[in-house]
Amino acid sequence: MTLRYVRQAIRDIPGYTPGEQPTAAGIVKLNTNENPYPPSPRVAEAIVAAVRDPLQRYPDPLATDVRRRAAARYGVGIEQVLVGNGSDELLSLVMRACVERGTRVAYPVPTYSLYDTLVAQQEGVAVRVPHGENWSFPRALLEAHAAVTCICRPNSPSGTAVPLGDVEACAEHTKGLVVVDEAYADFGEDSALSLVARRDNVVVLRSFSKSFSLAGLRIGLAIGPSEFIDVLARIKDSYNVNRISLAAAAAALDDYEWMQRNVARIRATRERLTSSLRALGFAVPPSQANFVFARRPGRDLEPVYLGLRSRGVLVRYFATPELRDGLRISVGSDAETDLLLKALTEERW
Repeated sequence: MTLRYVRQAIRDIPGYTPGEQPTAAGIVKLNTNENPYPPSPRVAEAIVAAVRDPLQRYPDPLATDVRRRAAARYGVGIEQVLVGNGSDELLSLVMRACVERGTRVAYPVPTYSLYDTLVAQQEGVAVRVPHGENWSFPRALLEAHAAVTCICRPNSPSGTAVPLGDVEACAEHTKGLVVVDEAYADFGEDSALSLVARRDNVVVLRSFSKSFSLAGLRIGLAIGPSEFIDVLARIKDSYNVNRISLAAAAAALDDYEWMQRNVARIRATRERLTSSLRALGFAVPPSQANFVFARRPGRDLEPVYLGLRSRGVLVRYFATPELRDGLRISVGSDAETDLLLKALTEERW
C-alpha cells in the first residue's frame, strides 16, 4: 500500500476544502470572495508584454521589481518584503520556518480553516481560542503561550476586524511571532502594517486576489522584520512566482487608484447587502471585508444554501457545528446582489 510511505501526520489530515468552482455559464458566484470587477487595464497590457518576453527563462527569484513597488507603496524597506505564490504560500513558509512537532500555534476561531491544515502538516499543536461575544478579540489568546499567533484581520468568515490596539497588545504580550493575515484589509478601515515598524515580532500578509482582482494569478506579500523575511526567502521555492504574475502585480501596484475605485464600489454594495439581509431576518455582523456572514442563530442553513444553488446562486455554507447556522456571501456586483436578494425574498427556505 503506497500510503505506508506517507507520514502518519499527513495521512490523518482532512485537508482544506476550497469553495466550489462551477463550470456552467450563468452562475452567480458569491462563494469564494473574488472581486466582481476586472483588474486595471494596465494589468492586461503588462501580461501581453510579459508573454512576448522569453518564457523559456526563469523569472526573477526575488521578485525585485514587485518588492520595490510594494515597499514604496506601503512605506517599508525592500528588504522587508517577500513575494509569494498567494498569501497561502507565505503562510505555509511561516509554519515551515517556525513550527515543528509540539510547537503551539494559536488563533481565534472560527477563522480561516487553512491554519488547522498547516499546523497539522508540521505536527504542531493548534490552540484554537474561541472569539469573544460578537466576534470580539478573545483575551485568552494573550495567555496561549504560543510560538506563533495568527490573527485573520478582517476575519473569515465573519468579516469583522479586531481593533489594532488588541493586535499590538498581543504582540507585546507574547514572546512569539504574530502573523496578521490581511487578505481583506483593503476593504476595511485600517491596517496592521503600522505595527511592523514598532514591533519586531509582527509579520503582515497581503493578497492581490481580492482587492486587486488577481485571484487567478496567485500573488501575495509578506511584510515584516528584514531578518525574518530573509529566513522565509531562504526556504521558499527558488522561482516561486512566474513571470506573468510578477508583471501583473507590478502593473496593479502602479495603478493603485483603479483598485481603490473598485474597493469603494464593493463597500457601497456591502452596506446595501447588509441592510437588506438584516431586513430579511438575518443577523449580520458589521463587515470590513468583501463578504458578509448572514446568520440565523441555531438554525441549520443548508436548505437555504441548496435552495440558492438550485437557482444558480452560489454562497459558502460551512457544515461545522459552530458555523452551520450561517452563510458567507461574497459582495458581488450590484446586479449579482440583486439576483441574490430576489432569490432570498421569493423563496423563504
